[in-house]
Amino acid sequence: MRDQEQEILNSIIEPEAETELLLTEPLLAEPGIEEKVNPEPAVDSCCCGERRKLRSEKEYKDLLNRLSRIEGQIRGIKGMVERDAYCIDILNQASAASSALSSFCKVILSSHIRTCVTEDVREGHEEKVDELVKTLQKMMR
Repeated sequence: MRDQEQEILNSIIEPEAETELLLTEPLLAEPGIEEKVNPEPAVDSCCCGERRKLRSEKEYKDLLNRLSRIEGQIRGIKGMVERDAYCIDILNQASAASSALSSFCKVILSSHIRTCVTEDVREGHEEKVDELVKTLQKMMR
């Protein structure tokens, strides 16, 4: 699995890059900037039981942008309630925020299936399919 992770990282990094990015090194937004995009290595679990997913800088930024827009929509709905806006207007905005969150979940789910689940099944970890099924059942309630 480590070879696959390195291959993914190499496809993200410019081919001309002379230095090899190791999974234990933090990803930086720009050279010389200390802001870490996803500082932890990609592992299913660590000593404290946390599971993590290594994402490309683009994927990371796209997900955060989506969440920021959803957060703004929720704040807007709160403001509408505070201003005693008309019920239908609030419901329309809540529906839009709900759709945006649903779309966010679909993006995460698609990525999870294409990467995490696929790799784990290839490595013989069939229990990951059960985990996915349980998650899908929760999402469909």
